[in-house]
Amino acid sequence: MALAININDLLNKQKIESNRIEFKKGWNPGSIYHSICAFANDFDDLGGGYIIVGVDTDDKTGMAIRPVEGVPIEKIDGILQEMVAYNNKMAPYYLPRTSVEEVDGKQVIVIWCPAGSYRPYSVPVNVTAKGSKEYFYIRSGTSSIEARGEVLVELRELANRMPFDERGNSDIQLEDISLVLLRDYLVKVGSKLADEVITIPLATILDQMELYTGPKENRLLRNVAAMMFCENPNKFFPYTQIDVVTFPNGKMKDPNNFTEVTFKGSVPQMIKQTMDYIKSNVLKEHVRKVSGRQEAERFWNYPYDAIEEAVVNSVYHRDFLQHEPIEITIEPSGISILNCPGPDRSISKEDIAKGDMLKSRRYRNRRLGDFLKELDLTEGRSTGVPTIQAKLAENGSPRAIFETTDDRLTFLITIPVHEECNESSETDILGSETKTKSSERSSETKDLIIDIIKQDPHITAAEIAMQLNMSSRGVEKQIRKLRELGKIKRTGGRFRGYWEIVILDKE
Repeated sequence: MALAININDLLNKQKIESNRIEFKKGWNPGSIYHSICAFANDFDDLGGGYIIVGVDTDDKTGMAIRPVEGVPIEKIDGILQEMVAYNNKMAPYYLPRTSVEEVDGKQVIVIWCPAGSYRPYSVPVNVTAKGSKEYFYIRSGTSSIEARGEVLVELRELANRMPFDERGNSDIQLEDISLVLLRDYLVKVGSKLADEVITIPLATILDQMELYTGPKENRLLRNVAAMMFCENPNKFFPYTQIDVVTFPNGKMKDPNNFTEVTFKGSVPQMIKQTMDYIKSNVLKEHVRKVSGRQEAERFWNYPYDAIEEAVVNSVYHRDFLQHEPIEITIEPSGISILNCPGPDRSISKEDIAKGDMLKSRRYRNRRLGDFLKELDLTEGRSTGVPTIQAKLAENGSPRAIFETTDDRLTFLITIPVHEECNESSETDILGSETKTKSSERSSETKDLIIDIIKQDPHITAAEIAMQLNMSSRGVEKQIRKLRELGKIKRTGGRFRGYWEIVILDKE
């Protein structure tokens, strides 16, 4: 069978995490079947893994040494026949997928081991010996180890925890799968299967991609097949859509003034349509000249990569059984993405509030994540939040805010607008970038701050920001300008002091 991923991506450890790839210089069925068993058990819900036979590795980097060692072509058939017998020694029976690939003018054997549907699996400690004792194996980093104690107990409990996207669905029929979407995906990931779509029966292609489950007499397509390759997944998962609502003047200030668009289709289609809309209607690049420097500073009101990562992760982690759309709200102060449900309870609210890394060992849609990663739409697991924060930092934007409810029914991501764009963000959303309007709005903001200080001289910048629906740094910037203009001054210390309005005294 042909691989559903490009062989060079595996050799370079791209798109697939390194702990899901194992290189073997030669054919050693004893240790190889330990890894096959470990990938099939998929203890961390990573989606199984790949073993490439005929590839040596660098001891320091762990990367494949090129050109590869290869497997002598006269031995390949014998190895594949041996595997038929060794597969029967796994309990329950497990069938890894194999593909012979040409690399650097030589042949290598790729063994694809998707997460098994009937885990936990065990295998003899030595599949080549008779009467060898059986053990359960799991992955620990880049190694396969025996599962013992509490780990073994937890491994046995996994039988009742199959991710939703990998479950079979009797409602999904072969005619629901779009050949156009399927081939488009295979072309984008560089799979050899792309050329076979028009010559091989569709059911055979889907079977090779491990998109069927169940016994031979009752083969069912997995939910992820409809998520990725169905033009209308709403047929099976109602409200599989993204609603984008824009409030040009802010939701609180002008709640009745808004526009709304809805994007439906397969998961990749929804993501592409949403990002195309945001890129065309929301994202704006700004240029700021700096005194004494020849080159101007350039920044965006929102960095594209941060928004894309947030949108993709919202689709990836949503519960497709809940009849709730993903809702993206765009306001002058920022973009918020509301998703249902919230993060797994294994992630504490404190870690969510910190917004640094949300690491979960259980995924609702692990196979969907693999597809999105192969399309370069998302990073490795547990890197979504760090990626968002890093892209915002590179753009000079404030950090994103992550929130969930106590019952974990929702998950809200708020991405603030760049503070240099805050005053003109309303103008940007409406498509106008005139300096006159920006200046007028800045002046209005300063007048509002003076009015607030007049009513309460002891008020803090954070409290002013809450009243004006602005970021604290944006308010601090306006206060600094007011002090430079001599309109206000600070009397006393930072904590016990108060503001004085100088301009009123002059008047």
